[in-house]
Amino acid sequence: MRRAATHLPVDGGKQAWIGVNFWSKTGGPLMWRHYDGEVISAELAQLKQHGINLTRSFLFWPDFHPQPDELSEEMLAKFADFLRRHERAGVQTIPTFIVGHMSGENWDPVWRNGRDVFGDVWFVGRQAWYIKEVVRRFAADPVIAGWLLTNEVPIYADWQSRGVGTLDADDVSAWAQILIDAVRAGGGQQPVSIGDGSWGVEVTGKDNGFRSRQLEPLVDFLGPHVYRMEDDQVRQHLGAAFICELLDFHEKPVVLEEFGVTSDYVGEENAAHYYRQVLHNTLLAGATGWIPWNNVDYDAQAEIAPYSHHPFEMHFGLIDDQGRPKLQLLEVQKFAALLERVQFSQLQRPDTSTAILVSSFLEAMYPFTTPEDGPTVFTVARQSYVAAREADLPVAVVREADGVPRDVRLIIVPATKALRADTWPELMDRAESGALVYASYFNGVHANQRGSWWPKLDETFGVKKQLRYGLIAPVEHDTVTIEFLTDLGDIARGERLTFAVGGTADGRSFLPVELDGAEVIAVDGDGWPALVRRNVGAGALVLSTYPFEYFAASTPRVNPEPTARLYAALANEAGATPEVTVESPLVLTAVMEHSDGRRFVWFVNQSDSTMDVGPKTSATMRTLDSGAPIATVRLEPFGVEVLELLS
Repeated sequence: MRRAATHLPVDGGKQAWIGVNFWSKTGGPLMWRHYDGEVISAELAQLKQHGINLTRSFLFWPDFHPQPDELSEEMLAKFADFLRRHERAGVQTIPTFIVGHMSGENWDPVWRNGRDVFGDVWFVGRQAWYIKEVVRRFAADPVIAGWLLTNEVPIYADWQSRGVGTLDADDVSAWAQILIDAVRAGGGQQPVSIGDGSWGVEVTGKDNGFRSRQLEPLVDFLGPHVYRMEDDQVRQHLGAAFICELLDFHEKPVVLEEFGVTSDYVGEENAAHYYRQVLHNTLLAGATGWIPWNNVDYDAQAEIAPYSHHPFEMHFGLIDDQGRPKLQLLEVQKFAALLERVQFSQLQRPDTSTAILVSSFLEAMYPFTTPEDGPTVFTVARQSYVAAREADLPVAVVREADGVPRDVRLIIVPATKALRADTWPELMDRAESGALVYASYFNGVHANQRGSWWPKLDETFGVKKQLRYGLIAPVEHDTVTIEFLTDLGDIARGERLTFAVGGTADGRSFLPVELDGAEVIAVDGDGWPALVRRNVGAGALVLSTYPFEYFAASTPRVNPEPTARLYAALANEAGATPEVTVESPLVLTAVMEHSDGRRFVWFVNQSDSTMDVGPKTSATMRTLDSGAPIATVRLEPFGVEVLELLS
C-alpha cells in the first residue's frame, strides 16, 4: 500500500521548507515595539548560512490590530521592512496572524473584552477582517511562502484545559473556514494552515475541538507541534515520527511546524542528538518540512513575560545570546545539505506490505466509553510502531475509521480492547485472501466492561476462552517468558522471548485459552498458549493471549524489547521481509526512492555507543560521496548514515 510523503511546492529549487520559528533577540514577542532592522538582517544572514531557507514569523496580535476596525500602520511598515530583509537574505517567511499565545503567556487585544474566540460572530468577523486586510497588502510578495492562522490557539482560547472538553468542534471548524476564506479573499494563494499544533483527538485521543478530520479539507498542510516528555529513549526519538504517521490524511503534506529543546534541560551535545533523531525519523515518517523552535536565545528579555516566569523558554534558540551557533543548528545545516544531496523533493517512501491498524476508539468518542480509552490506544499503537521500526519494517499506520487495507501481507492489531463489530469480518476477509493478521488480546486499563470487546473471539481464532465472568487472569510477575513450540518465521522452535510486564491492575492480565482448531506457536511458563495460529483460506490469524505492546508501553526504559523480534518473525512468515535489515534493534533502517529510480537507505542509531552493523540485503550499498561499495556501516552514538542502494 502507498505511504504518503507529499511535498509542498517550494520556490527556487529548494528541496523542502527548512525553517525556523523567528522572533528577533531585540524583544521576543515584543520585537515589533523594539524593531531593529539591522539586527534582523544579521540574524537572517546567519540562519541562511546554516541552511535555513524559511522563517515562521508572528504578527503579535495586540500590536498589529489595536482596535476592532483599525490596523497599526506603524507595525505594518515594520513588517514590510522585515519582508524586504528576508528578500535580501534569500529567505522566505510564513506569517502567523492570531498570536495571542506564546511560550507560556496569553495576550489579548485590548478590545476583546472576554469575547469567545470561535463562537462570537462579531469577534470572528473582526479576526477575518484583520487577516484579509493584512493578506491584501502582502499577498503578492514573493517572500511569502504560506500563511498560518494562529499560534497554538487552543491554549489561547482556554489555557487551563488547552481546549480539551471545552471547545466545540463545529464552532472551531466554522471559524477556521471563515478565516481561511479571509486569506483567499485578501488574494493569498499560498499554502495555508491553522497553527493549532495538531493536538486533536485523532492524534491524542483527547478532543480539544480541533478535529483533524474536519479541518483537513480546509488546509493545505498539517503542522504538528511536538514537545513530548517520555520515559524511554527510543519512544522519545520516534514520538514526533509517529504523530506524523497519524496525520496521514488524504496525502496532505505534513510539516513539523514546531519542535525543539531548551538548553536549560539538556547539554548541547544531547540536544544535537535529539535534533538529529527528530529530523531524520520524521522524514522517514512522511514529513516534508521542518520548522524548529526557535532561532535565538532571549537572555536580554529576562525581565519581560513570558521569560520572566518561564525562564526555560529563553533558551530554545539554535543560536545563543552571544551569536554562537549551537550544535543543534549545525544538525539542521547537515540535514539541509543531505536533502540537497539526495534531491529530497523527488523522494518518496516505497510502498509497503505491512500495516498497523489503529482502533477507531482513539478518535470516535463512542458513547458510554471512558476517557482513558483513547489515550491508551495512542500509547499502545505508538509502542507497536516503535517495535515495527526496531524490526526495520516499512510499516504503514492505518486507521480503522478508514477501513482495513487490502493490499498488505501483514496486519498488526496491537493490544486492542475494542474494534468496531464490522471490522472483524474485514480482518477475516483479509486473512482468507492471503494476509497474516496478528492481534493481541487486551482487557483494557480499567474495570468498566472489562475484557476485550471482540465478537466471536473463539470462532475467529480457534480457541475456547477460560476466563471467569467479572474477573481477570492476572500476570503476577514482572516478566513473561514464552517458548516457541514450532518455528515462526526466523524464530526457531525452542527459542524463548522474555517480555517486561507493566500497566494497571486490570491491564496486567492475559487470556487463558484451550485450543479448538488452532495450533500452538508458543506457550508461557505455566504451559498456557501464548501465541496460537489458525489457518484460514490463503492466509492465517495469529492471536497473542498477552498484550505485549501494552506491557511495553507501560514500562519505562524498555526499548528495544522482544516485540520487535516477534514482528520480524511475523513479517518473515507473511512474506513481508524488509529489503534492508540489521541484527541489532538499536539500529533502525528505512529506504527512500527517487523518481529517477535511485534508492537510498537510512541507518539510525538509537544507542549512545558507536555501532558497527552488517546489513542483510540483496542489494549493493555505496557511499554518497565517493560511490565506494560498503558492507559494514559504522554509526556514531545516536548517529545517522545514508547510503545509496544498487540492485
